Amino acid sequence: MEVRQMRYFMEVAKREHVTEAANALHVAQSSVSRQLFQLESELGVDLFVRSGRRVRLTPIGKILLARVEQVMHMIGEAEREVKEYLEPEKGVVRIAFPISLAAHVLPTAIYAFRKRYPEAKFQMRQALYRDLIDGVASGEFNLALIAPLPTGEKAIRSKLLFTEQIVALLPIHHRLADRTSIRLEELREDAFVTLPEGTIFRDIVWKACGEIGFAPHIAFEGDDIDALKGLVSAGLGVALMPEVTLVDNIPHATVKIPLAEPEVTRTIGVISPTQRKLLPSEQLFYQFLTEFFAERAHE
Repeated sequence: MEVRQMRYFMEVAKREHVTEAANALHVAQSSVSRQLFQLESELGVDLFVRSGRRVRLTPIGKILLARVEQVMHMIGEAEREVKEYLEPEKGVVRIAFPISLAAHVLPTAIYAFRKRYPEAKFQMRQALYRDLIDGVASGEFNLALIAPLPTGEKAIRSKLLFTEQIVALLPIHHRLADRTSIRLEELREDAFVTLPEGTIFRDIVWKACGEIGFAPHIAFEGDDIDALKGLVSAGLGVALMPEVTLVDNIPHATVKIPLAEPEVTRTIGVISPTQRKLLPSEQLFYQFLTEFFAERAHE
């Protein structure tokens, strides 16, 4: 099986159309058809079911596709590693991140990194908490910023970058809006706005309230942090928020107030695989992250 055959096979499998795959590959349709025919002849199986101009994978074709994608990923990693070996500061860093770190933490780090290494490039992907862990473990990407740091995950290595405060975000006319700090207990009777059930930050809120003896009354749910800000701004409830999400943007008609009791925190860090080495450019960025946030902690 040749690399060219694998590339053609993957493109046709993705598009389910030989002509469209040929156009995407910038080759003649006859060339794609010939390579697929040779591949099926070599393997002795039908990889596609033909229906007019469209094609779809057979069951054995789906199995082969999964393996070919793994092989092509490894080839791509090898090519990148060879290119980056001599000049890691000019390579590509693939990194994933959660939405709560998209507005301030990651852009701040990347900006500082590119001031030092202006030719560095980034491929970024936003993902949910569990998808970040699974993506690093499976090899979909090698680095991910994450909050909070996971525990008990054998396939990944975790590095703490910093610990942040969780604060209260209140409507500007809330009875406690003029306070310099509040106790979480004082919000016992308030309506809360939170992220949907199953999200990791909602669990942090629920646990913090539960530890002092009450279950928060959830009045509204928002799909992301910005949605929660909007709900609080509209006076529909109070929210606990990661302080980092409010660094550059405290919404109109709201106030941010620290929690004096109990102190609620969230860890923020970077995860990488235990079974694979980071590519040179990724290793460079990983080391930069640890140094960058350590310096900020001492400012």
